[in-house]
Amino acid sequence: MKGLQFAGGNRPLSILCFGAHSDDIEIGLGGTILTLIETNADLEVYWCVCSASGKRADEAEASANAFIGNGARQHLEFGNFEDSYFPSQSPQIKQWMVDIRARTTPDVVFTHTRDDAHQDHREVCELTWNVFRDQLILEYEIPKWDGDVGRPNMYSPISREHMDRKIDLLETHFGSQRSKDWFDDELFRGLARIRGMECRAPDRYAEGFYMRKGMLAF
Repeated sequence: MKGLQFAGGNRPLSILCFGAHSDDIEIGLGGTILTLIETNADLEVYWCVCSASGKRADEAEASANAFIGNGARQHLEFGNFEDSYFPSQSPQIKQWMVDIRARTTPDVVFTHTRDDAHQDHREVCELTWNVFRDQLILEYEIPKWDGDVGRPNMYSPISREHMDRKIDLLETHFGSQRSKDWFDDELFRGLARIRGMECRAPDRYAEGFYMRKGMLAF
């Protein structure tokens, strides 16, 4: 499988990551972020979580700092929208995104997939497409009991080291989620192994994304 590179080692790269909840970005593209930090000398990361308050905000901030470290210029944005009620808060969330857009012009925007069964995730995706019309948008997947993982058409190979690091950081920083039966090493590693098989990743692991629309510039 041939790959496309959207940034070289010395080329500035700005990415914007939207997550509905405190651990979404890490689960969906934590390995990809670790890879981008390692391979891009000049990287800027906007890390934006819509619903993060109290303990969940503390977890989100500590986790974001751990994932990004000193490897990139970081901007953390935490909203306090009510978990599980995003569709009813759509105007407010859209304005929050518009305010973020005024501060950055990212090369790539990561968001939830539009086919996600969780209403909060779907709303974030829809608003991302509505607000960011001049960027490459890649949608990431979140495994859950709904059984809604699909067929990605873009893959980001992950080294074994980055896969281990992603899982370690998830388990370290999200103590509030450890009691949930889906939040464990086997699930995260299992999905990444399937995606790695699908794209023949060198180290057997990958994260899957959906690219709905893009433009080739040769």
